[in-house]
Parts: sequence; structure tokens; C-alpha cells
Amino acid sequence: MRTSSLLAALAAGGLVSATPSPKNVESRTADVNPFQGKTQFVNPKWADKLDQTLRSFLWKGDVINAGKVLKIQHTMSTFVWVSKRADLSNIDQAIATARRTQRLTGKKQIVGLVLYNLPDRDCSAGESAGELHSDENGLQLYKDEFIKPYAEKVAAAKDLTFAIVLEPDSLGNAVTNMGIELCAKYDHVNLYIDAAHGGWLGWDGNLPLAAKEFAGVVKLAGEGKKIRGFAINVSNYNPFNAAVRENYTEWSNSWDESHYATSLAPHLEAEGLPAHFIVDQGRVHLPGARKEWGEWCNVHPAGFGPAPSTKTNNTVVDALVWIKPGGESDGQCGMAGATKAGEWFDEYAQMLVKNADLSVFNWF
Repeated sequence: MRTSSLLAALAAGGLVSATPSPKNVESRTADVNPFQGKTQFVNPKWADKLDQTLRSFLWKGDVINAGKVLKIQHTMSTFVWVSKRADLSNIDQAIATARRTQRLTGKKQIVGLVLYNLPDRDCSAGESAGELHSDENGLQLYKDEFIKPYAEKVAAAKDLTFAIVLEPDSLGNAVTNMGIELCAKYDHVNLYIDAAHGGWLGWDGNLPLAAKEFAGVVKLAGEGKKIRGFAINVSNYNPFNAAVRENYTEWSNSWDESHYATSLAPHLEAEGLPAHFIVDQGRVHLPGARKEWGEWCNVHPAGFGPAPSTKTNNTVVDALVWIKPGGESDGQCGMAGATKAGEWFDEYAQMLVKNADLSVFNWF
């Protein structure tokens, strides 16, 4: 079941919202936020890409923004994407670096990973088309040559904590992943299912239907399988706390991602699911940048969002995180001069630095 299947189910289900009622949900007070008391992993491979942006500012004589880049490179955490079998070495590199940082600083590290290699993940062979195809034994290769080694690497690193986002835009992959022992046995691994964003599933009529669909996926995964919660706004541009309410959000109670998390939480609890969220704030559009929620590609103007933190002022949100590495293009669309999906788009990165949230530059 892909996200398109989820949307079809929502559309077919009508627009009437059911009133949530608790179903054997553990008290939130008994839960331990895996991000609390830990330092989010600063990915040196992403920091190295910002060297180009640093040189661009220095070439222009813009020492102020050059200094901002240096701060971002050394202190801002981003998730590590593992998008093909060749990327599995990214996990090894992240583990080695996180262990070294943990040893040198004495601070526990939580490493953010994205698992993203579902067969036929872009059926239109568009900007995010992957390496595996179902008509070429893709599902078996996915299980044997991608999921299995991925799980083994993470399971073995018990001295670290992991937050793993499962297949953005592909809800059904959770079923496949949860067939791996990784999900049932290891307390240092925390899984978050992608739950789109407020402009997609946050409408009142969609919320209970989305929660039921998520519950169905977790149930299919089998007894005893667990997730920590849900990742929202992955690779999107919605603010966590909107300074200005955009006109296109007028009829939605999920008009920013904090409101979306709060709106979805009781419906998840009604289905017996954990109402915990991480919110991608790696890129946030400036007020007025979009005419509608559906604009998703290299939206501009935008800036780096609030710095990763557990200070969210929302009891259902574990942390603000940077899942999509800012500066990596969404594709050859949106802002003029855009590069292919995943390639470095330096003009965009420069804009993100210039418009970055002020919290990015706080030292303490």
C-alpha cells in the first residue's frame, strides 16, 4: 500500500469525523522521549557539502553569511539518508562518527536515519525514482540486500540511539520493515512512520481515516511490533509555529505542523497508536512564498527552520529535527536554476542561510 492508496482510502471514506475514544493507550507520562538528554547527530557528509556555499559567500566578500555557514556546519544536525544499497555504508560512517563524538564530548548521541528504497517508490519514474523494481525481483532484493543489512548494522550499535524514518511517501513499507526483528527487539531503535503533513492529511475529515489506516498497517505488521510514533512534514516546507497564517490554510485546523500534530494525536490514541511526533524543520518557507499547499519543489523564498531541539512547547512532539538536508534539490522545478533531485543546489543553500531562523545561530 503506497501513500496514493492511503489518499484513495481517505477520499472514499467521506468527510465526517468520528469522535475519538481511548483504546488501551499507555499513558504518555510513562513514555521516554528518545531525544531527551541526547545530542542530535551532526552529519559531516552534509557539512562538507556546505563548503561550496561557504566559498560562494567568501567570494562575494559576505563574511557575515560565511560565518553563519560555519556555525551551521559544526552544530546543526541532519538525518542521514540511505536511499540505495550502495548507501548502506552511510550507516557505518554515521555510527563511527557518532561514537567518536560521543567519546570525545561525553554526550549521548541520537542518530537520525531515513530508510528510503522501496521498490517502485516513484511509479511515474519522476524526480525520486529508485533503484528497485517489482518486476525485476525488487521486493526480494529490498528485503535481502537492503532491509536485512540495514537492520543488522543498527541493531549492533547498542551504544547509540537511533531515530529512523520509514520510507517517506510510502506508508505500506512499514509492513515490510516490521517483519524484521529490528523493530520488535531493540530498545535503542525508535521507528517513526511518515504521516505526511498538515496540508495533506490534516483536514478534519481526513484525521480519523488516516489514523485508522496507520493502525491497519501496524496491525498487519504482527503482534508485538512497535513504533515510537510519526514523522511529519518530511521534505516539506510547513512551519512548526506559523508566524503568519496563510490564506490557503483558512479552512483547516492543521494550519501549521504543531496544530497538525495536536489534531492528529487523539485519533491515533483512539486506535491504540502512540501519539508521538518528530517534525522536519530543515527548510521552512517564508510567509507568502506559496499560493497553495501543493507547491512542494524548491519552494522559495525559504530558510533553514528552527534548530533541532526537544523544546517544542507541545507535549506530543518529541523533537524538531532536520530530516531533509537543506541545499539538496527537490528536482529541476520550483526555483530557477534548480539541479536534479538530490544534487547540491548552491543558490538555494545560500538562500536558506540568509533566511535561517535565528535559533540556528544560538550557541547555548
